[in-house]
Amino acid sequence: MTIQIGERLPDVPLSAAGLDGPQPTTSAEYFQGKRVALFAVPGAFTPTCSARHLPSYVDKAQDLKAQGIDEIACISVNDPFVMAAWNARDGSQDITMLADGNGAFAQAIGLTMDGSKFGMGDRSQRYSMIVDDGVVEQLNVEAPGEYRASSAEYMLDQLATA
Repeated sequence: MTIQIGERLPDVPLSAAGLDGPQPTTSAEYFQGKRVALFAVPGAFTPTCSARHLPSYVDKAQDLKAQGIDEIACISVNDPFVMAAWNARDGSQDITMLADGNGAFAQAIGLTMDGSKFGMGDRSQRYSMIVDDGVVEQLNVEAPGEYRASSAEYMLDQLATA
């Protein structure tokens, strides 16, 4: 079942892609005590993710922080080395790259997709959420093949009207 607004995120292992290599963490530890704009992509370096999704958050990072966001995080079912390389190429120091290497987070929140026809196996759906101290405040899940509701611009509109 898909996680709902008002629910606490499940506690599963994650890895933050750091300058000094992977930094093991858990979702409970990472989201504790801060308000995070989280966006999920099916895969690092994939066309829409690289051309539009990550760049929207890079471009709007300061605007999001001005709206009360403490951190911005991108999560994908990729390993931390791939996430670090993607951040180095297309990202920003304003974005924390979270590796959900085994897809445990995507599965635990009920937002997986089958990317087998693209040779990608089980992946995360494209979505965004605002998480306040581990609790889902907003959730925007994209329809298959779409990119709109999970963009930084959409999230900014939500924050401005909240």
